[in-house]
Amino acid sequence: MSHGIHGGLLHRHRDFRLLWCGETAGKFGASVTGVAMPLIAVSTLHASTFEVSLLSAATWAPWLIIGLPVGVWVDRLRRRPIMLAAAAASLLLFASVPVAAWSGWLSIGLLLAIALLTGTAAVFFQTAYSAYLPSILEPADQPEGNAKLHGSASAAQIAGLGSGGLIAQLTGAVNGMFANAATLLVSLLCLAGIRHREPHVARTEHRPNSLVSEVREGLRLIAVDPWFRTLTLFGATSNLALMGYQSIQVVFLVRSVGLTPGTVGALIAATSTGGVAGAFAARRVAHRIGTARATLLFELGLPMLALLIPLTVDGPGILLFVTGGFSVSAGVVAGNIIKASFQQRYCPPDLLGRLTASTAFLSYGTIPLGALLGGTLGTELGLRTAMAITTAGIPLAALILVFSPIRRSRDLPRSRQPTSNSQLPLNFDGEQALPRH
Repeated sequence: MSHGIHGGLLHRHRDFRLLWCGETAGKFGASVTGVAMPLIAVSTLHASTFEVSLLSAATWAPWLIIGLPVGVWVDRLRRRPIMLAAAAASLLLFASVPVAAWSGWLSIGLLLAIALLTGTAAVFFQTAYSAYLPSILEPADQPEGNAKLHGSASAAQIAGLGSGGLIAQLTGAVNGMFANAATLLVSLLCLAGIRHREPHVARTEHRPNSLVSEVREGLRLIAVDPWFRTLTLFGATSNLALMGYQSIQVVFLVRSVGLTPGTVGALIAATSTGGVAGAFAARRVAHRIGTARATLLFELGLPMLALLIPLTVDGPGILLFVTGGFSVSAGVVAGNIIKASFQQRYCPPDLLGRLTASTAFLSYGTIPLGALLGGTLGTELGLRTAMAITTAGIPLAALILVFSPIRRSRDLPRSRQPTSNSQLPLNFDGEQALPRH
């Protein structure tokens, strides 16, 4: 299996190449927005720390509100049309921000509404995307596909974050939203060009048609399986801490450290290079030491350096922010690659949409809470103290993995065995998964 950027899947698989291009463009635009939206709130609308944190909360709140039923709908419908509709809606919403600014209608309330609506579109897109990828790749190609997609997404994030700060510095933060709209257009065109057509989803006679019953299937799968349960609980706790500091890091760097918007974008982009390093290392480290041990290394060992972030000061002290952020990004991306391939092979295919939505509901559901926590701590205790508390929570969350079956294993399991006490249709074919990448 080739690891080169011009070899392997990107060379021989046209549909994957289009999906890869579209996803990379979308991640670039989303990263521009990740810098531009808080900077619009801080620089243009002069929002408070708590109002800035509300933007992050609004973006992720839809996972709590509609995440579970979306998983059922994704399993009932073809995934690509859902992705196309979600990308088109996001394009129009993001393009409306500069239009509203030119018309004098832009306000923190409108910005929050756009964050909520684009977050809703992201729930549909991400759930469908996670379930769609295995349908266009053979099982043997999925580890390479996951690594390439995560690696390119991290590279696009670096470019997007740096560009977001530069655009804000040169032309104003509001104009950064046009960059996201343009990249979403590229993503739409790439998705539209994919030739693979999904078959109609066949419903088995014994499967309940009730939305509530199908939602329960996804939640029950997590509840009865110790591996899914552990990873989901860890994800929820970790995301609480991650979003706690990420929701206020732009405000922290501007108001506490005293940096310009362009420098803020460059610093956050520098920390995101850790994602590329994590994507490059994930498969190799997992192959050498085992997927379970690699999970502990990436999710507990590297994020310990997050404790350097709140010590950041202007001048050479900004290296503390870069070192801590780099380590967190590397650990998160590498851990996500390992988890994605495990989940795609371990979960029954007809439950993958529901599993994705159920884990996202529980894991992503803490993200808006983390954003509100960061904003509240920053307001009540000060930005630097809030950064110290939230970054300390990142390695502490990984203790869940230490006190789980992962600590006693070299590798995550390669197939799911049916359980006698479960009512789920888990008659898996027992196919062995590839070594973790």
